[in-house]
Amino acid sequence: MRALAAALLFLAAGLAFGQADEIARPDPDVEKRLKSLADELRCLVCQNQTIADSNAPLALDLRNQIRRQVAQGKSDAEIRDYLVERYGDFVLYRPPLKATTLLLWIGPFILIAAGAVVFGVVIRQRPAADAAIPATRPRAEIEALLEGREATPPGRKPTSGARPSGKR
Repeated sequence: MRALAAALLFLAAGLAFGQADEIARPDPDVEKRLKSLADELRCLVCQNQTIADSNAPLALDLRNQIRRQVAQGKSDAEIRDYLVERYGDFVLYRPPLKATTLLLWIGPFILIAAGAVVFGVVIRQRPAADAAIPATRPRAEIEALLEGREATPPGRKPTSGARPSGKR
């Protein structure tokens, strides 16, 4: 009885880890079409990779789905249309120009223009910010402070040389 149970478990494990025949022995023509289509489609999980480059489970499922549809004799356009119908234009790396995808096409230009405007505003405000900084002390006043003398403020005549008697 144990031997029969073990044999059934080994058989079930073999089936669980087995591959479909089209994956185990791929047809070169089908794989070429699959690669061509997969390079045009975006992985919906990764979003920065094609489904050909992605190792995500969804990308694997999409590749298998494309492989099955190619084996059924569907054209590339039919397969693409099916995936767009199911997942939307976002699945295409080159979405068509229409009202729903307009932001995808003009969005980068809007961001560049906004960045240029912000850059221009920052550059124009910079000289105004520099003018708000108080002027540095005149050189004579700084030298007088370094020598320990009392500096004469601009527009005043120097005093008789007497130092103030207060402690600092």
